[in-house]
Amino acid sequence: MIVKSKQFMGGERTNFANSDIEVSKLCFGAWGLSGIFGQSSEKELIRAVINCLEKGVNFIDTARDYGESERIVGKALREFKGEEPFLATKIQSKGPGMVRWGMPRDVEEVYPKGWITKSLDKSLRELGVERVNLVQLHLYWSNWGLEGYWMDELQGLKEKGKIDFLGISLPDHRHENALVIANSGLIDSIQTIVNVFDPLAFDSLIPLCQKKNIAVLARCVLDQGGLSGFLTQSTKFEEGDLRKTLFSERIREEYIARVDALKQYIPLHASSLTSLAIKFVLAHPGVTSALISMHIEKFANENIAVLDEPPLPDSVFQEIRTHHRWYKNLFNEVYWSDGIY
Repeated sequence: MIVKSKQFMGGERTNFANSDIEVSKLCFGAWGLSGIFGQSSEKELIRAVINCLEKGVNFIDTARDYGESERIVGKALREFKGEEPFLATKIQSKGPGMVRWGMPRDVEEVYPKGWITKSLDKSLRELGVERVNLVQLHLYWSNWGLEGYWMDELQGLKEKGKIDFLGISLPDHRHENALVIANSGLIDSIQTIVNVFDPLAFDSLIPLCQKKNIAVLARCVLDQGGLSGFLTQSTKFEEGDLRKTLFSERIREEYIARVDALKQYIPLHASSLTSLAIKFVLAHPGVTSALISMHIEKFANENIAVLDEPPLPDSVFQEIRTHHRWYKNLFNEVYWSDGIY
């Protein structure tokens, strides 16, 4: 059972989907616990989770595919003495390398019969819990349709009391993949990329989710950190850091120029570029929560403090939405390392 927190440093909570469960407007995105954005000690990572929980972030999003993330989240939850957070994880997908994220695969290949239950059971063991609030397909393609053994298996997990809500996570910017299933009434949440450079989900998917009472979980809000302004022509990343591939030399010059163009809104409308990026996504009432990697305590505290700032004026939101969008897909560099699109 989820207990509603009465106080939250930095802002209001919002109802999750069509329920009375309240979640924080910022969600602890636990991908960073895997080391994908640089290494930290396990002690530091556990402390990072607890720090956010102590400051009122009551929503954690992890995944079976995030290395040791679930296990670390589980250890943090056992150490945390406060109220139980809203806990979400994702079903691990199968398939040939990263290509399955870039192009549609058959559902039988990605989620064979019995795999969904097997993946969730392993998540529950790693997390040290008997149930999670939300389980999401970590990969969903619209060509799978709406029916089949995979959907029956997901619904069965609800009936068995292992999960409260069902959702999907879209592989990248192609939010239109979720329009049909959003109309179906079969799911409770959709996780998709939404940020300053890619506001396209505001055009159709998010208004549809509002109409259908579907929770929208916005990810890549800071565009893997790029929208914070940290990137320079000389920035170097250690081996194993995903950003080494995402922010390749091929796009750096244009990326930095486009980030610099956003500085016109600082400090009048936001205290920093990070603040602007977070406030932009949360300016739309259809966004339930913004998922951000908060595995580094210093940056997590800065992110949480943004919620104490005045909201972004609608005129500024619309100006950024229309004049700063940039059609790109950083993940193409990951899907096909040879650079062929």
